Amino acid sequence: MRRLAQLSGAGERLAEWLLKVAVERGANHYRRDFDPNLPPDLPAISDEEIGVALCLGQNPYSLDALRVAAQFLSSPRIDAARLCRLAVQERCEPVLLHIAEVARKYAPEQEPWAYLRQHLPPRRVPHTDALPHWTRLVSHTGMTREGGSRTDWLCRHE
Repeated sequence: MRRLAQLSGAGERLAEWLLKVAVERGANHYRRDFDPNLPPDLPAISDEEIGVALCLGQNPYSLDALRVAAQFLSSPRIDAARLCRLAVQERCEPVLLHIAEVARKYAPEQEPWAYLRQHLPPRRVPHTDALPHWTRLVSHTGMTREGGSRTDWLCRHE
């Protein structure tokens, strides 16, 4: 975290900067106005680093950060093996495995989630009740012209 705060120039505002960058890079469902004084994106920081940083427990708790991470990492551009290594290194496996398990139902083949379910070792944690409910990671319509409702996994726009 300290390295990202320094590299990005965001300092104490790293959590806001991570959200801004993830939205700018394709997590469009969470588009909003960000403080124009936040530093610009730094392409040298990988998508995997941004995604893992959004899931870290040392950030102030933000359900939006976890939801943005889920959409942002739902991309064929993500290196799933690298994401696994970073998740273990930063100890955020429970968050990513939670998202991967929700993805199993709505987008079972979606990468990197299928890879993570097979390769990311689980780690016991005392509480998982702060992780997002499945409804917060999908787009769920009401009645459609076809007659029923529809549930779509939120993928990154590229």
